[in-house]
Amino acid sequence: MRLRDWLLISMLAACSSTGSYVWVQDLPSEPAVSGEYLIHTGDMLNVRVVGQEALATRARVRPDGRIALPLLGEVEVRGKKPSALRAELEARLKPYFVAPSVTVNVDEFAPRQVTVIGEVAKPGVFVMDIHGAGLAQALADAGGFTDYADRSRIFVLRSGEKRERIRFTYDSVTRGDTAAGRFVLEPGDVVVVE
Repeated sequence: MRLRDWLLISMLAACSSTGSYVWVQDLPSEPAVSGEYLIHTGDMLNVRVVGQEALATRARVRPDGRIALPLLGEVEVRGKKPSALRAELEARLKPYFVAPSVTVNVDEFAPRQVTVIGEVAKPGVFVMDIHGAGLAQALADAGGFTDYADRSRIFVLRSGEKRERIRFTYDSVTRGDTAAGRFVLEPGDVVVVE
């Protein structure tokens, strides 16, 4: 058995009825989304300083969330808006240049992969093409439910700073006006249908 298969089976087993979870509607409210993109691991950034071509850098965001820039060294970029990163870099370059002007562009977006397992027709890893794709999209990509699926026991396993197990019902997911309908999947999320 491959390690990845073992991990998926372990995560599925963790979703048994005895585990703890939080209902999606009990999650803290997310701040209003401004619509501006946040930089992710794997994105290809193009950073330029106007009038300073030697400082131009095209770099992929590493797993540690950083890129290396001439003169500035290692810079944390993951989770930042391109406009915020631009302002930060301009401030850090002020000791070296008078009124530096920086541009930050995302040349390539890293694929947003989500794993869907359990009682779905086609379990697997799916690339979410739509920015801000939700749970309904992931379930559709997985071919919908099997005959044995419990539509009231859908979970999203999210790792990161705080590991979470978030519970949904299918009815709440299909209503866009609910917390479940507005819930946005993040890269690396695992959707489990029991």
